[in-house]
Amino acid sequence: MTETSRGSVHEGGQPGRIGIGLELDATHLKILEVLRENGRISVAALAERVGISRANAYTRFEALRADGAIKRFTAEIDHVRAGLGITALIFVTVRQQMWRQFRAQLATMPEVEYCAITTGQHDAMIQVRVTDVAAVHAMVTDRLANIPAVKATETVFILDEVLRRPYVLPSDRGPSRSVRRPAADPVGNAGGPGHPAGSGGSGEDVPLGMMRFVGAAEGRAQLQRDA
Repeated sequence: MTETSRGSVHEGGQPGRIGIGLELDATHLKILEVLRENGRISVAALAERVGISRANAYTRFEALRADGAIKRFTAEIDHVRAGLGITALIFVTVRQQMWRQFRAQLATMPEVEYCAITTGQHDAMIQVRVTDVAAVHAMVTDRLANIPAVKATETVFILDEVLRRPYVLPSDRGPSRSVRRPAADPVGNAGGPGHPAGSGGSGEDVPLGMMRFVGAAEGRAQLQRDA
């Protein structure tokens, strides 16, 4: 997608909404669907695919960027062709008073593709891509094991990546509806008053069914605030 300015406003929309909680309608979601297939598509082709005018496509695309719904554009590579044929998930138990050290050490490891703080038995999940199994073994035993913040690890090798989407959208499940980005919690609570950690804290009752959430430890909450 061609670089453009960020001063546009929706056709027929209200000025001043960009960047402060843009409401995504069916047309916005359709734009995101098309960009998921081809992020380098021209504005003219995007407008044709979505069924709107070029000017409308331009302003809506710019609004999505300015609002932060579109964060950036990047390339998707074939990791095997790039020489990184081994993928592993490393589940880590972290000493709760040493999250800062864990985060700092993790940032020095170029093979780490992704890291997430998790609930359950372990505290974090790391995804790594390397050249061979020996590289995973060396990382776990020689590097992670020597970090004082790491209490224990468990490694799982990925045999086949069956499904991998760039991103998912609400419209993937059926008819589109307006989606407003939830407002930030001013006090920094994980889920807000009366909401379990991970429920979103949107102020609405969330049906949990039979799911059980394990609250994040204090150290994990501190890490999120430091991010």
